[in-house]
Amino acid sequence: MTPDTKALTAIKPSMALASVADKARQFAANSKAPNTIRAYQADWEHFSGWCEAHSLPSMPAGPASVALYISAITDGCKVATIVRRLAAISKVHQAAGHDSPCSMRHAVVAETLHGIKRTMGVAQTGKAALLTDALRSLMRIIPDSLLGKRDAALLLLGFSGAFRRSELVALNVADIESCEDGVKVTLRRSKTDQEGQGRVVGIPHGSNPQLCPVRALQRWLDAAGISEGPLFRSVDRHGNVGVSALTDQVVATVAKRYCAGAGLDPTLFAGHSLRAGMATQSAINGASERSIQKQTGHKSLAMLRRYIRDGELFRDNAAGRLGL
Repeated sequence: MTPDTKALTAIKPSMALASVADKARQFAANSKAPNTIRAYQADWEHFSGWCEAHSLPSMPAGPASVALYISAITDGCKVATIVRRLAAISKVHQAAGHDSPCSMRHAVVAETLHGIKRTMGVAQTGKAALLTDALRSLMRIIPDSLLGKRDAALLLLGFSGAFRRSELVALNVADIESCEDGVKVTLRRSKTDQEGQGRVVGIPHGSNPQLCPVRALQRWLDAAGISEGPLFRSVDRHGNVGVSALTDQVVATVAKRYCAGAGLDPTLFAGHSLRAGMATQSAINGASERSIQKQTGHKSLAMLRRYIRDGELFRDNAAGRLGL
């Protein structure tokens, strides 16, 4: 049970409302994505453990304690992690009926966080984008085995659809619809669509049979004999196909393994490299912001434009007109 559901647990409903109360608790528990809940729980445990080690109360905690805590963790945490931990501490306090000790109304917290940001910087250092030429190198070394067919489909579909790794492994066969121009992929839920409105992404046929995501997907499904259920599944060393969906970490593992095999530094790449690569390569090739955003599903142009700027860095560069 999460802190968000404790208030509902305290209610003593009549027998007639018992099932409704159970539903309400479940809805409250589902108000945050599972990964967010796990991160908040881990962050709170870290904070409460730090407070215990320094003989400070964690519930309720004081603003000065919070300022000391975020100062203490700067050696091992990025600014984004510190901000997330502040959110977790605040959330747990509010759920327990206490004012947040992390509010920026507390000068000691606001000034400490501002100083941390100025000192450490807030620029994000994401994984490198996997562009088409690099992806082509990966495809050359993927074996023509059942596992290889799965990995090729995973990488090509993830790249062409600009899917987050969580979106990719959540796909079912029923989410794929063949059409004359390629396939339509229905995303039932995503990071920016927690309420499950869903959206459809078009994956066109590729001109190169070896790089075509539609052909790669069909080769995998035919070889694995999958006609329903999870789209991407485990394959053991004996060639047996699992029944459950892959975890999102497998996408990163697959990308890193083939990047290493192709002579690329695997520490620079991860599952997100496919999504970043599609946006960056599209910008390099002259695609409009609108068409890229339609494919990636970005709600904000600010994040999308990070990739577009990378793609346009040398395409229209004034220094290239210097005659050097």
